[in-house]
Amino acid sequence: MKHIHIIIATIALIFISCGKNQEDKDSDKKPVQNTEKKNQPAPKEVMLTAAQFEAIDMEIDTLKKRVMTGFVEANGHLEVPPQSEATVTPVIGGNVTAINVIEGDEISKGSVLAYLSHPDIIKVQSDYINTANRVKFLEKDFSRQKKLYEEGVGSGETFQKAQSEFESAKGHLKGMEAQLRQLHINLTSIMKGDIQQQIPVLSPIKGAVQKVNIKTGQFVEAKSNMFEIINTHHVHADLMVFEKDVAKVKKGQKVYFNIASQAGKEWKANILSIGKNFEQDPKALHVHAEIKDRTENLVPGMYVRGRIAVDNLSTLAFPEAAIAKKADKFFVFTAEEEGKAWSFKPVEVIIGAKDNDWTEVKFLNETAADSKFAFNNAYYLIAEMNKGEGGGHHH
Repeated sequence: MKHIHIIIATIALIFISCGKNQEDKDSDKKPVQNTEKKNQPAPKEVMLTAAQFEAIDMEIDTLKKRVMTGFVEANGHLEVPPQSEATVTPVIGGNVTAINVIEGDEISKGSVLAYLSHPDIIKVQSDYINTANRVKFLEKDFSRQKKLYEEGVGSGETFQKAQSEFESAKGHLKGMEAQLRQLHINLTSIMKGDIQQQIPVLSPIKGAVQKVNIKTGQFVEAKSNMFEIINTHHVHADLMVFEKDVAKVKKGQKVYFNIASQAGKEWKANILSIGKNFEQDPKALHVHAEIKDRTENLVPGMYVRGRIAVDNLSTLAFPEAAIAKKADKFFVFTAEEEGKAWSFKPVEVIIGAKDNDWTEVKFLNETAADSKFAFNNAYYLIAEMNKGEGGGHHH
């Protein structure tokens, strides 16, 4: 009985095995579904017919090197140099007797802005006349004592005293002359007895009156701010260059900048000086550029967007129209003629310096020197490629 069970079990196993082998054979005959193809993205390629190629005016060329001017972005404001600004202050205090200008007036260097009067102004002129007369007396006394001393008649002590008093008075007179010149008082007129009742306040520079800080009749202290003058004929661009770009910037380099209020016009300047201290927020350096063009329409304080032209370099470059951005990557397209059609395939690149409509590129992989590329319509090609993804080639 035990042997019968073993035989039955063995026969059952044989049948099961045969059935499985048959299933395996049958399964070999069934077509295998290409799941790999289903999950794999379609080849990245765009096909254009000859008609399409001509319709969009495709431009094809081989890769060439181009001399590029690298640019550093730098923004800032318009300013005038320190020598083109002046604060006008009086040397001596006094009452304002007249004001000759108003804000906005164009003036020359030495123009009379106002007049001041004060008893001290009259006194300093009287003191000068007295000192000048005393110097004349002491000079005569010194000459007399010198002659007597040389003849052996006068004493050396008397001669030295006369010499000391004369030299001291002469030095005092020169000091008073310098003070009167600062007050713009004519020395010759004073010695003729013409005492000025008021003194002029003059502009130290050519320019325009920016502020008038006084009123007629007002008493102004010495060194108080009466007027502010600005010369806008020499406006500079004060630009901020970030730390990463400082090493590229040099004195004499050209700067191109635009102003929002004068859209479409580009101004030119040259770097005049480069600051030595970094601003901390943001960390940047001041660069001053002297504007070459006429500056009548440029007002200090205007915001400017600038580009500094740094070193020229020979590099691979593409027109802007040949480069397309997808996500955070940049692509150009190889071009290959296939019969009457054209095949375009994207190649990832790293972009660099820009010069007008050209952009420096670096390839991630080595590219054959005779490779042809699309030199325009990059965004059209990438749009067509996006349509074709998942559906094979696009025609």
